[in-house]
Amino acid sequence: MAVIRNVRSGAWRVIELITTPVVPADYLDVVAPLRNANVLRAKVDAVRPETDNSVTLLLRPGRGWQAHRPGQYVRLGVDVDGVRLWRSYSITSPPTRRDGRFTITVNAVPDGVVSTHVVRKMKRGTIVHLDVPAGEFLLCEPRPAKALFVTAGSGITPVMGMLRSTLHELSDVVVVHSAGTREAVVFGAELRALAAEGRIRLIERHTRADGRLKPADLDELVPDLFERQTWACGPNEMLDDLETHWADAEAGHLLRTERFRPVLINSGGGGTVTFAQSGTVVETDGSEPLLDSGEAAGVLMPSGCRMGICFSCVLPLREGAVRDLRDGQLTVAEPGDSIPVQTCISAAAGPCKIDA
Repeated sequence: MAVIRNVRSGAWRVIELITTPVVPADYLDVVAPLRNANVLRAKVDAVRPETDNSVTLLLRPGRGWQAHRPGQYVRLGVDVDGVRLWRSYSITSPPTRRDGRFTITVNAVPDGVVSTHVVRKMKRGTIVHLDVPAGEFLLCEPRPAKALFVTAGSGITPVMGMLRSTLHELSDVVVVHSAGTREAVVFGAELRALAAEGRIRLIERHTRADGRLKPADLDELVPDLFERQTWACGPNEMLDDLETHWADAEAGHLLRTERFRPVLINSGGGGTVTFAQSGTVVETDGSEPLLDSGEAAGVLMPSGCRMGICFSCVLPLREGAVRDLRDGQLTVAEPGDSIPVQTCISAAAGPCKIDA
């Protein structure tokens, strides 16, 4: 048997030499793209409309996938016009599916290259790239006696993952959800069915008719507000207001928030950004991340959560100055330096050169 294995191994090396720079594994990836545990991919088994501007993708992951925890997200790599772009989306299915598949739900956002592509053009059978699940927006252990979920827009997606997975473990659940109209509520029919069955108390706010949800509204809508463990997800402005409201009530320990975008400050300034490898030069005003400036100019750059959490976007700053858009901190590199910076939360603070 050892002789046979040696012959096979030798034959495989000969084939690799003949086919270099494309090795046999590359051909196998084309035929069986989900087989390689070192390159995590998934096949889109279904594209299901949720609203006019959102779809749910049913994904069949390949080898190397790890079961998620309810509330977590996954980084999704999608090829758009020949460029692979990465975005993070909450997992909306329970981790216990017998078929091993999972779902994400994507809302098209204005000027969102990936989200618009997924909602308008994604087809069944498409192969997408993945990373393992991540995120700390999770239900506590033991489960709370009283739970409140406050969401707006696509903020319902991680919460739906929680409800579908653990609602049977929760005895008193209030869901307050805000969307532009009744028709724009993602998972609207399912949420209303759960409310009709008495499994949750659902409070819908339609902003076009009712206005934006404010913390003071919650005091009236949920009388026992600060007796509940609360999870909130939605626009940064809403989350900022909620965190202030809970802090003022000395109840900050009862509130957990999930942000899809970091809170950025406009530091002014800006400058010329040179992307060294591509030779692309971009003029910026210092208000947008280097990652966004590069992508808008056609520079292929690594990315992940786009929130400064996963560190997938780190690239060397070769010279010049950049500013952290979260806290205004400056990072300065002299010619010849190679200082790692996160491009998703850093902007030019003068002329700078990035190794991209």
